[in-house]
Amino acid sequence: MADLNRELPAWLRGAVIFGVAGTLAILEFRRALRKPRREPQVTHTVRNLAIAAGAGVVMQIAERPLALWLTRETRARNWGVAPRLLRPGIAQTALSIAMLDYGLYHWHVLTHKIPFLWRFHLVHHIDLDLDASTALRFHFGEMLLSIPWRLAQIVIFGASPFAYSLWQTLLFASILFHHSNVRLPRGVERILSFIIMTPRLHGIHHEADQRRANTNWSSGLALWDLLHGTYKWGTGAGLIGVPAFLAVQDVRLAHCLTLPFAEQTTDWISPTELIAAPSR
Repeated sequence: MADLNRELPAWLRGAVIFGVAGTLAILEFRRALRKPRREPQVTHTVRNLAIAAGAGVVMQIAERPLALWLTRETRARNWGVAPRLLRPGIAQTALSIAMLDYGLYHWHVLTHKIPFLWRFHLVHHIDLDLDASTALRFHFGEMLLSIPWRLAQIVIFGASPFAYSLWQTLLFASILFHHSNVRLPRGVERILSFIIMTPRLHGIHHEADQRRANTNWSSGLALWDLLHGTYKWGTGAGLIGVPAFLAVQDVRLAHCLTLPFAEQTTDWISPTELIAAPSR
């Protein structure tokens, strides 16, 4: 068993993430689930990477040092649920990862339900083409706001440095996968969708219909949606985006970065209804 006081090696984390990203890029080209694209591939990807850069800086500067220190303190002081229930080892690590995943499910729900948080999460949802690069498209403000939640999870669930770094690696691979524009054999994906979040499942979550966007909130295990009655199966090939932001000019980089700080529109009605509305 790995040393729980140490993070997963950086080279291994990098190999997993880049390996998954590279594989998905090839599969998206050969087996696209949603087509045609609404924006050129290069324009879309470069914009998403630019948005992701800000989030990445926040995570490296603000979250990572705090999380690493807190996981070490948690491990040393035996804080949290997992260490109290199980002895150190595979079972404790697995329980920590499952609970961290469950905690993230609830955070995702909050980003949709609390208007202030939705201002920032909206930037992720207005992407017009859903693919693996969308997995990285989070506003730096959303990442900053999520830090207290993530740190609280470490203490409450008792995540060790190893468990937390392994969870982050698996999470990164998972979000790349389920945001991807990869068409899997339908029967295979149907079975897989009862275990983990898949491209068709998460495609439904990104559709321009609020009722469907309020389903399939899981980031890793599909268990949480099944448990809470928010699991919804379908083609995952509907119109992607948010009704009030379906024009290409609505997703320009400058607009995406300033959107959380601008006057808010009624997101979940059509552009035609917005024009017809008596006041905004």
